[in-house]
Amino acid sequence: MSELAFEGFGDNAMPFLKALGFHQSREWFQENRKIYDADLFMPFVALLESANERLAAKKIPLRGERKTSLFRINRDIRFSKEKHPYNTRVSGVLTRTGTKKDTGGLYMHFEPDNCFLASGLWFPPGPKLKAMREQIVARKTAFFKLTKALEMAGLPIGHEQMVTRTPLGFKDVDDPDLLFWLKHKSFIIQHKLDEKVIHTPKLLDEIEQFGGKIMPFMQFVWRATDPLREE
Repeated sequence: MSELAFEGFGDNAMPFLKALGFHQSREWFQENRKIYDADLFMPFVALLESANERLAAKKIPLRGERKTSLFRINRDIRFSKEKHPYNTRVSGVLTRTGTKKDTGGLYMHFEPDNCFLASGLWFPPGPKLKAMREQIVARKTAFFKLTKALEMAGLPIGHEQMVTRTPLGFKDVDDPDLLFWLKHKSFIIQHKLDEKVIHTPKLLDEIEQFGGKIMPFMQFVWRATDPLREE
């Protein structure tokens, strides 16, 4: 059993993030740090621990760790034109290793008016993108079945980021349906959440169900990219 049971994010979680958007200062954040810890950070830690138990019971190979799965509320502004020091969201990932560096997994995003779960392959570097495309060509029937199943489940892969020309190395492909998928630069599945649910234990049900539905596709992604996986 986990030490912390997830009961939901606190009532002040979203108001805090909204206010943070207006009060982008270390002084304000430190003055309100107790709200962040009590209503956002500690509930997120509890969410990770409870999700670990749920997913393990369903044999879904995804997990999270407090130190390696949560994204920082502080923004890295060293190379950014946007100098606001804090993110106005909290987010984290569940992966096979429990770290943010692992390919694929389940991304969790909680922000006022924009709460969602996501999965897939997000803008992979060139070698991994090429490996994914090669896997699609080699196992096109399996891939088409997966995309169809996701669509029927209400979880279609997005088509927002695509190239206009046939990628290098795939000039011999003449199947228009196959070419459509090869032009994707990213393969992302997103599930929008009702903001009310994040304040209840039912969020765990959403994560468990989403994790089960995405797993066949994630296994396809891992089969393609694991040969390039960093140790």
